Amino acid sequence: MTSERTFTDHLGRVVNLPVLPQRIISLCPSQTETLMALGVGERLVGRTRFCIHPQEDLRSVKNVGGTKMVDFERIRALQPDLIIGEKEENTALMITALAAEWPVYVTDVRDVESARKMVLDLGQLTGTEDVARTIVAKVDASFAGIRPFKTPVSCLYLIWKDPWMVVGADTFIDSVLEKCGFHNLGRDLVGRYPVVTEEIFKEKMPEMVLLSSEPFPFSEGHYAELQDIMPRSVVKLVDGEMFSWYGSHLVDVEIYLNQVLQDSFACLSLHNSV
Repeated sequence: MTSERTFTDHLGRVVNLPVLPQRIISLCPSQTETLMALGVGERLVGRTRFCIHPQEDLRSVKNVGGTKMVDFERIRALQPDLIIGEKEENTALMITALAAEWPVYVTDVRDVESARKMVLDLGQLTGTEDVARTIVAKVDASFAGIRPFKTPVSCLYLIWKDPWMVVGADTFIDSVLEKCGFHNLGRDLVGRYPVVTEEIFKEKMPEMVLLSSEPFPFSEGHYAELQDIMPRSVVKLVDGEMFSWYGSHLVDVEIYLNQVLQDSFACLSLHNSV
């Protein structure tokens, strides 16, 4: 009976793992939360400082650093038999260095479908396939419950300030916006997270401007500045976790997104009547 299994990760890399990894380190918050939902928390020995959900359960899991820079000595002390990374969250250089010492499986989540695949693949890696299928079924039901705009609403989704940055094409957030019936004008710009000038804002003049609570902590204090630039747009603050976290975080996403859509429709109706 073999003591190893061979997997191909989302980047096409071949990864040899123990039949059931017992000492797992996760380098992406969504993956960490999903591993806990899969029921393998007792096997999770390391995570990044940005892995904050579920908070109570993660208190005893060692912090190995950030998503872009980890502490190799901490990782060596934990003796992992599996490290899980994410292409967008972790640098290629760091993944290469980690893979020289330990098995590293990298996911590449760019839309809702690849988020589903990530959950199922983590289930295979950890021997929790049935739980993974249950989570995916709940995620599918959650997205099926979204009541999108009947007519697409143009938007820009802001993630940063100084410089202004928005969400572009080929991103998980863009995929969620599409599910909601938003037409993301950032798709027409260059790059997955384009830098935007005031001139571009004025040229695009979206019906809605969505300000994410992360990674930049936008707040209501930023409304006036953006309203001055785009006076015909409705500016709304949204919970960045509900648009950008994936995996098990999506199980109840329709509750929040439907509220956003309901509020947005009301704001647009009021705005257009003035």
